Amino acid sequence: MRRVRLPRWTEPAIDWLIVLVLVGGAQYQIWVQPLDQRLQGSQVANAVLFLLMVVPLGWRRRAPLLVLAIVLGSTVVGFYALYDPASQSHPDPFLPFLIAIYSVAAHADRRHAAVGATMAAAAILTIDAPVLLAGEVPNDIYAWLLYALAWILGRALRHRQDLAATLAHRAARLEHDQEAKARSAVAEERSRIARELHDVIAHSLSVIVIQAAAERRVLGEEHTTTREVLGSIEHTGRQALVELRRLLGVIRKTDDRPTLAPQPTLAHLDELLEQVRETGLMVELRTEGEPVPLPPGVDLSAYRIIQEALTNILKHADASHAEVLVCYHPGELELEVNDDGRGPTDRPGGGHGLVGMRERVALYGGVLEAGRRDGGGYRLHARLRFEPVPA
Repeated sequence: MRRVRLPRWTEPAIDWLIVLVLVGGAQYQIWVQPLDQRLQGSQVANAVLFLLMVVPLGWRRRAPLLVLAIVLGSTVVGFYALYDPASQSHPDPFLPFLIAIYSVAAHADRRHAAVGATMAAAAILTIDAPVLLAGEVPNDIYAWLLYALAWILGRALRHRQDLAATLAHRAARLEHDQEAKARSAVAEERSRIARELHDVIAHSLSVIVIQAAAERRVLGEEHTTTREVLGSIEHTGRQALVELRRLLGVIRKTDDRPTLAPQPTLAHLDELLEQVRETGLMVELRTEGEPVPLPPGVDLSAYRIIQEALTNILKHADASHAEVLVCYHPGELELEVNDDGRGPTDRPGGGHGLVGMRERVALYGGVLEAGRRDGGGYRLHARLRFEPVPA
């Protein structure tokens, strides 16, 4: 259940409402009640004493130890200054004491709360000392247990608040760390994708430049306009290749080593599955639809998605069997990887693998779904959109 947070002004408003109620009740007892029911002593002195005992409670959250000292001190001084110490007919400080003791336990740290408890015990014994020395039982002895209970409840509340604040701080720190790791994973994966696509795009541009240059050279002088267009294509293509190499130099880390092996595609899928089978995981490949030539970037991304999905199965799923489905649709490639492992409860949700797959799918305007299967195990499903490659 979600905790409802009250406005900040409600707590001081409640504190001052308590003060008004206590002051009003005391002043009514002093000034309005019949003479035989009023407190002994001067009405003005009693009224001032009650104000000193009660009004400081309005600041009980901000300065709990100081408030307790004022309440206790004014009560003890007023008691011995205005009343006969041997008489038990004196103002009853029960409620102000109870609230002040609870407040110092709930809103002060451990050291100040212990000091407050000592001060409260000393004040209570000071007030009841004449009666105790006379060998009698104070009429407020029942309140001693309630004072102790108020202090214990206040400390329990403070401990709970401190624990909640600590847990909230840890949760916020973990969330911040997870967000930082996620951003780092996204940046790393985008850099990796950019490095891989550089090879794909650079190859395509090189083909365009070579074909444009070759065609321009074989055209006769009568095709001046066409030769100029092809020259512009060749020049623009060479500039694009230069910019691509410069961009790759920016995104490549200093410790990266350029790879000389060709980028993998779905044509290399059998080799990948054979490597996985050597680990003991049985993998089945199914292909549906009529295979069509894919854009190089889509072909590479499809391979990487299947590779990462199988890697996750080996690392986290504890599966014995997996199935890979590659389905060709007009303008869309559908991929699905299923396993019979433990499912997502033991798999790091939102890990770097899923981050990378989502980045690749989003690059081609597709969708990625991952989660537990109804029959048990885990299912990863992706769709990549592409423009058909001319034959």
